[in-house]
Amino acid sequence: MTETSQRPLRVLAAMSGGVDSAVAAARAAEAGHDVTGVHLALSANPQSFRTGARGCCTIEDSRDARRAADVIGIPFYVWDLAERFREDVVEDFVAEYEAGRTPNPCLRCNEKIKFAALLDKALALGFDAVCTGHYATVVTGADGNRELHRASDMAKDQSYVLGVLDERQLAHAMFPLGDTLTTKDEIRAEAERRGLAVAKKPDSHDICFIADGDTQGFLANRLGGRAEGDILDETGAKLGTHEGAFGFTIGQRKGLRIGHPAPDGKPRYVLDISPVNNTVTVGPVEALDVTALTAIKPRWCGTPPSGPGTYTAQLRAHGGETEVSAELTDGTLHVTFTEPVRGVAPGQAVVLYDGTRVVGSATIATTVRRETASAG
Repeated sequence: MTETSQRPLRVLAAMSGGVDSAVAAARAAEAGHDVTGVHLALSANPQSFRTGARGCCTIEDSRDARRAADVIGIPFYVWDLAERFREDVVEDFVAEYEAGRTPNPCLRCNEKIKFAALLDKALALGFDAVCTGHYATVVTGADGNRELHRASDMAKDQSYVLGVLDERQLAHAMFPLGDTLTTKDEIRAEAERRGLAVAKKPDSHDICFIADGDTQGFLANRLGGRAEGDILDETGAKLGTHEGAFGFTIGQRKGLRIGHPAPDGKPRYVLDISPVNNTVTVGPVEALDVTALTAIKPRWCGTPPSGPGTYTAQLRAHGGETEVSAELTDGTLHVTFTEPVRGVAPGQAVVLYDGTRVVGSATIATTVRRETASAG
């Protein structure tokens, strides 16, 4: 049984001011649920207008959400979660980069804000579920347990950033767009048919709280200015300098500014980031091949797996799947890849799948590379 066949519920629809959340709220209301819209004010100093598709949580977004709620015919409120967002998402993001890791703030926002702070408040007020415009599907099995599955349309699937939801949170989650085999243009056309003014509004992208897209500048400002350090090759030889190790990510190729080519003439990539001595190590693309990893802070979308198992894994929000074997030992997830993968960085999430079902998510702590066989 899927979520769309449930009894009518009291639903709190999180409305960002974008087209997806507006259509999701409209579909939930059309399905007979008692829907109330809420816009989350996540910025302490919201701007009047966004810059194209960048940024979110502007005054404009709040007004767009309110207008959509009026058209749908549902009550609407604005809830201020700016302080919680700052502590749990923005400060976590800065701290992770400072430690040389690569975080996913969207995943953290789903875990800490939309399905923790928001859900807890919704349940306290007597709501049965929180509805969002994510593309994923919640299925209730014959045993009554809820499972998170990929969206029907893999091109729009967002289950990766929802892999942090536990069984309790899934029991109160609703994703009306998840089982829709439609293109984004068709979602926009549906919004237009419903009279929603956000039908043609650009999708937000990049990191919502860095509206200008300059992540390095944002981090430099937050981490006390640019601290010059060395760029090294695999032998430890100095190739150049940088203005802050936090400005790099594993697998990065552009912006290294080394100034002279490698002996073999091939491009070099970031292999390691060491915040302790503020160094960045670069090398050939082959050195990025990862054969295994360990991950911590696992969160399971249901019953935790017992013993070794075979799964597919996704390592980034818009990445593909790869076959793995995985086992949970003393709270640490050990993952081995059938074929080496590249661009894997500590701080990223590894999300395990069994077919279309999301098994769970964990934060990558170390990696093992094929040639060096050393932790990264």
